[in-house]
Amino acid sequence: MKRMTPFLAAVFFSAGGGTGGRPADPPSTDPPPGVSVSLAQWRSDEPAHRLQAAVRNTTATPVRFTDVQLVTASFRTLAPRPADTTLGRTERTDLPLPYGPANCSPGGLPQVQPATVVAHVATGGGPPRKVVFRVPHPDPLLARLLRDECSEFLIKQAAEIAFGPEWTESGGAMRGSVVVTRRGPGTVTLTSMDGTTHYIVTPEHQPLGTLEPGAQRLEARVALTPGRCDPHAFAEAKKAFLFPVRARIDGGEERVVIVVPPGPLQERLTRWAQRVCGLGG
Repeated sequence: MKRMTPFLAAVFFSAGGGTGGRPADPPSTDPPPGVSVSLAQWRSDEPAHRLQAAVRNTTATPVRFTDVQLVTASFRTLAPRPADTTLGRTERTDLPLPYGPANCSPGGLPQVQPATVVAHVATGGGPPRKVVFRVPHPDPLLARLLRDECSEFLIKQAAEIAFGPEWTESGGAMRGSVVVTRRGPGTVTLTSMDGTTHYIVTPEHQPLGTLEPGAQRLEARVALTPGRCDPHAFAEAKKAFLFPVRARIDGGEERVVIVVPPGPLQERLTRWAQRVCGLGG
């Protein structure tokens, strides 16, 4: 009987050959018992392009999250966000969870894809391990965010919509224009512009205007007036400058574009509104 050389024996047994040898099972990515994650979003999260990983722990065993990450084909995957949070029993504790831009297509609105929240979690003082929390599909929050962002993407393929540079105070209102600049083919109709938590929008015309196929630029006149004058409103102005503009391309489905005035105009509007409201500024 031939004897196995030491080199061949080492290769044989390291490959899982021989009596009782087999590859080690990969570590489990299942969540710890009693720990679950859902998705939420606060008003202040919207302008920051952020979600909340809402963690629930129904056990008395402490769990430590070292990081969190949203993984889905519907949005670009960002690097894990450090968390360094230890939770005991809790009905809900939120961990901030940034998410990337939506993966949109010029062919139309995509369907929301399955999502997971991936985290490194340590249980009961043990070492962290990778855990995958499956988000129930379809998640209504992700579906809405994808629809809104890709609707805006479709409009922006045809035209850029922005605040015009000239704004003047007149008759208790700040008057100026929303400017549409052509980017691609099609008839672009601005059907309406909504106000925000702080400003009421009154268009000069309804619909605001149409960028015809042969035109490169359209100015739609609007007036802004303060919507709230209490000091608390100005202190909590998280969405004061996210103006929804509704538009159609070639008479198709109405889409929403969020139009934000540039920083210097935001500062000017704030000072003006405070002055009109008798709050200084």
